[in-house]
Amino acid sequence: MMETVYRPCYVDSQLELLIERIYPPRVCIDNDTFKDCTLVKVDSANKHGILLEMVQVLTDLDLVISKSYISSDGGWFMDVFHVTDQLGNKLTDESLIHYIQQALCANRREGSSRTVRTCMGREMLPRHMSSEHAAAEIIGTDRPGLLSEIFAVLVDLGCNITAALAWTHHKSAASIIYIEEGWNGGAIKDVKRLAHVQEQLENVVGAHNGLGETSSVRLTAPSAGRTHNERRLHQLMYANGDYEQCRCRDDSEICKKSCTRTHVRIESCKEKGYSIINVKSRDRSKLLFDTVCALTDLQYIVFHAAVGSNGTVAYQEYFIRHKGGYILDTEFERNRLSQALVAAIERRASHGVRLELRAQNRMGLLSDLTRIFRENGLSISAINIGTNGERVVGSFYVMDASGNDVDRQIVELVIKEIGGSISVVQEPPNWTARASSAREKQGIEVTRIEDKPRFSLGNLLWSQLERLSSNFGSIRP
Repeated sequence: MMETVYRPCYVDSQLELLIERIYPPRVCIDNDTFKDCTLVKVDSANKHGILLEMVQVLTDLDLVISKSYISSDGGWFMDVFHVTDQLGNKLTDESLIHYIQQALCANRREGSSRTVRTCMGREMLPRHMSSEHAAAEIIGTDRPGLLSEIFAVLVDLGCNITAALAWTHHKSAASIIYIEEGWNGGAIKDVKRLAHVQEQLENVVGAHNGLGETSSVRLTAPSAGRTHNERRLHQLMYANGDYEQCRCRDDSEICKKSCTRTHVRIESCKEKGYSIINVKSRDRSKLLFDTVCALTDLQYIVFHAAVGSNGTVAYQEYFIRHKGGYILDTEFERNRLSQALVAAIERRASHGVRLELRAQNRMGLLSDLTRIFRENGLSISAINIGTNGERVVGSFYVMDASGNDVDRQIVELVIKEIGGSISVVQEPPNWTARASSAREKQGIEVTRIEDKPRFSLGNLLWSQLERLSSNFGSIRP
């Protein structure tokens, strides 16, 4: 019996552009079907990466995607997102709804216009992302005081830090730091100046490398079309090999009912030409974005998917193929993808005490703050800081130098020394609990499904898509 081989369909780029113009994405915002969420329905010609683009738009707005049903077999894409704001409310602001419709319909080849990139009077570019400043992308081995040393060197070199993002995971660290000329302002464009700054950063990052440890610094001039910050952090962490230490768990392992560890199971459905991925993990904000980032950057195409939650646990099910048209046949391929998914889900989970920063912007501010952290034995596990006009806003996650929970008395002493520009968030944000609580206070019925069986794509997805697809109408002539 001859084995069926699924080959990719290559489409001429001009033909793909023509199809996009003839059949642009259609977006429907539905506030009537459900009383506790807004449905965002998207129907368009299919192209690689479109799912990530859609999810990216919604997560950049800090919206919560509680469920999603995806179908993109053939040349057409259809997705349904169940969306609320961070407090569990439906989307009712007309300018926000208009922005979502415009942004999801924006052609990626032509770029979004100024009107599409603004919403409610403010810029809606990815958070702290800038095309006007030089960017330093740094990967290396995590160690206490590393960011403090990096910021100190930049100040010594006369560079002002306009934004900084960093993650740490399994002893790996990755950061993206935007800089400009410190004293006179303006972009750093001189090639020799950039090379000198990069060389000094390389000296700092690589100074304490042990046997077998590597580091990398890449400094780029201001440019348009940069990769989304958080997607780029995922790519940098993966390039630094943080996934190699991730343990893959499947559902055959015995766990407590309340287990929130990440489980990944990959199976083959050869008769349909798919690999089937089932992921179980703790539910949290941006979970769908992180998972789709990993699949997209590893060149896997999602043909069908269902995503939902059961209490505080999230379930994701994907039917995928590689962009080359094949499924995951070998144990090596399945293990590598499992490790990549576990890393993508767990590397954003920041540990430690969360500190929020609200301060007047000045050159050297971050260098001074992180120096005080270091001198008091605090280590930064994650940072997301940027400028908003004359203000610096964002957050740190801090632990002690050994990676353990920090003594709150030390945190209070640090805050006192800094002078009141930092506040402590007692617990990391739990959007799931907060959203449910908000809906209950508003008198909205909250359906709890703890005792219901886990959904299956085969039993649920198709019925949902068939029902929802009738609301789109045909986009073919």
